[in-house]
Amino acid sequence: MLDIRYIRSNTEDVRSALRKRHSSLNLDELLAIDQERRDILLEVEDLKAKRNQSSGEISRIKKSGGDPADLLADMSAMATRIKVLDDQLKRIDQQVEDWLLSIPNVPHESVPEGSTENENQEVRVWGSKPEMNFTPKEHWELGTALGGLDFETAAKITGSRFVVLKGWAARLERALASFMLDVQTQENGYAEVMPPVIVNRDSLLGTGQLPKFAEDLFHLENTAYYLIPTAEVPVTNLYRDMTLPETALPIAHCACTSCFRSEAGSYGKDTKGMIRQHQFDKVELVRFVHPDSSYAELELLLGHAESILQKLGLHYRVVTLCTGDLGFSSAKTYDIEVWLPGQGAYREISSCSNFEDFQARRAGIRFKPHDAKKSRLVHTLNGSGLAIGRTMVALLENYQEADGSVRIPEVLQPYMHGQQRIELCK
Repeated sequence: MLDIRYIRSNTEDVRSALRKRHSSLNLDELLAIDQERRDILLEVEDLKAKRNQSSGEISRIKKSGGDPADLLADMSAMATRIKVLDDQLKRIDQQVEDWLLSIPNVPHESVPEGSTENENQEVRVWGSKPEMNFTPKEHWELGTALGGLDFETAAKITGSRFVVLKGWAARLERALASFMLDVQTQENGYAEVMPPVIVNRDSLLGTGQLPKFAEDLFHLENTAYYLIPTAEVPVTNLYRDMTLPETALPIAHCACTSCFRSEAGSYGKDTKGMIRQHQFDKVELVRFVHPDSSYAELELLLGHAESILQKLGLHYRVVTLCTGDLGFSSAKTYDIEVWLPGQGAYREISSCSNFEDFQARRAGIRFKPHDAKKSRLVHTLNGSGLAIGRTMVALLENYQEADGSVRIPEVLQPYMHGQQRIELCK
């Protein structure tokens, strides 16, 4: 979240950021509440100073044999007033906190202004679209025909937007996870962790999913726990309420977890196939970095996510999200969009974001500079490296053959026990 002192000192900049994000938040309401809070604090401090002064005077009167009744009455009235003001402060403090938790991050100056995803800016393209002398099929049609994707059984077991992976599809899911983790740990320097997929409210507050996105989460009934929407949540919270030595930065973690999203507000979008599931697996990359280098670190993180697609030989493009499409907690985000021949469109497969100190302030993640007494907030970054289900979708559609079979990229074959082609469910 933003620091209230920053908002006071940079009010017009924050107003501008909200306008660019097309936010309806009225900053004047927060500023009025904050001013009321500051006025009450001044009155409380003044009353406490008078109370201390009166206490000393009462002591002197008693020592001289006088009667401090009037001062004692004044002291009692001041105590009552202080209690009333303290109760008001608790209420107003909560209002200020709720406000601060609802304000999105300020976009970085390099983020293009725009309203929708149509105004995102293409940064670069890698590779080329595969040449096919036949009409390519969509992944759900290919996967179902090859016996690996079973949506009907998943609907019977649970409901819509779930899938049962069978035979080659289950192996491919596992192969992709292992391949991605190996690249990130052995080549890109990430330390692997396996966190819980159930988290508490404080963890979701820390990364910005709560309170704004409560409807997108799966809340476990009669508990204070939630299923994670992304491994970003538990991995970022590894260092919640901690002060790290400056020499520890940067810290880089990767994790492969199942993720759970209600997809509230998707209104029937991508109901077929594996693009938008309630449960999916993803390899997440999270970095804790020095504020002075966070944008260089964002480019590094982006390259680590891109490296997976490059090794798999999948054509993609990188876009910078505009202000209207930017995530709530992010200061800048790149989306990697992979080409899907069956759909004839680019689809997001990874988002790589710099949150600057937005999450760190909420989660209390700091570092101690070696040459300063005062600690500072770290900058946090994360990105998908990659979404495994969507990577399987891309492989099926890009490596399909005219006879309905699918080639397996050479880099994955060792993870598939040497299998070179998907022909039938085995």
